[in-house]
Amino acid sequence: EGAELATGGTRRGIVVSTLAEARFFAAGGFDDILYAFPVPRWRLAECSELSQRLQEFQVLLDSPQGLEMLLQNPLPNGKRRWLVWLKLDCGNGRAGIRPTDPEALALARSIAQGSPQLVTLVGVYAHCGNTYGCRDIPAIQAIARDTTAAVLEFVTA
Repeated sequence: EGAELATGGTRRGIVVSTLAEARFFAAGGFDDILYAFPVPRWRLAECSELSQRLQEFQVLLDSPQGLEMLLQNPLPNGKRRWLVWLKLDCGNGRAGIRPTDPEALALARSIAQGSPQLVTLVGVYAHCGNTYGCRDIPAIQAIARDTTAAVLEFVTA
């Protein structure tokens, strides 16, 4: 019910942390889902199945190895492609590549220019999980501003 309200009834554009959540929402008619964790190899088959079943199933990448894994495991029939977001770590320290890391820009270019018929760059993604320890609104706002600035600087580059 919460996802239905959050999407204004469109059942599109939701973000999940687990594939169990993705399957749950897919069974409920949601057809545009982002799995917000860099795809581990052992979850690749499940992600492939969801990518084929849904109108849009998007995943995160944060390493050249992750990109290579998707390129080596194209979606069947050549009609679909992996839809990926580059996961940036803007201070959370949990997953992603730091936007100031020289490899981050190289990775973004590799995704965007490599094999778009197999893997397509949708955008960049950052999660402000480092706000969880904040004690007040100004601290949360400061992290949000820093994250926004880091993402915009990266995208501009």
